[in-house]
Amino acid sequence: MPDSPRRPAQDECAESYQPYIAQVEGELLPELADDAEEWRAMLAAVPSGRERHRYAEGKWSIREVVGHVIDAERMFSMRAMAFARGDRSHFPSFDENAYAAASGADRRPLSDLTDELSAVRASTLQLLKSFEDETWDRRGMASGFEFTVRSVAWIIAGHSRHHRRVVAERYLSG
Repeated sequence: MPDSPRRPAQDECAESYQPYIAQVEGELLPELADDAEEWRAMLAAVPSGRERHRYAEGKWSIREVVGHVIDAERMFSMRAMAFARGDRSHFPSFDENAYAAASGADRRPLSDLTDELSAVRASTLQLLKSFEDETWDRRGMASGFEFTVRSVAWIIAGHSRHHRRVVAERYLSG
């Protein structure tokens, strides 16, 4: 695996994304690969009767959380690719709740969502591994803020880790 890019500086993304970046403890690319395996193992252990479990009224089911992670990773990966290619378009925010409601994830078996998450992560890793050193510093606009390619990649990892922890702690514990 090529060298991982360094941790982004504070000025490389909107402040609201810093908690996701802080979730990443090690090097980016190995962390993303390990995270994919940890998702797969955790989701394989979910009893079929818990796949639609919601830990509170109005919260997503486990299936919907996984669907959200898939959607978000696709959106962030697309932004990373666009910024890496020098695209100066301004990418709008996406409404995660509207996406979750329209995704149909709650009607799909968790095994299908797990396979899709693994495929999306493999694609993300291939994209990130293709970037040359100078690519990581390129910038683009999304949601009204400037991001570097590097920060978007770290956000992908931290966002995924955040939601994996939420599933483990709020959906599967006890």
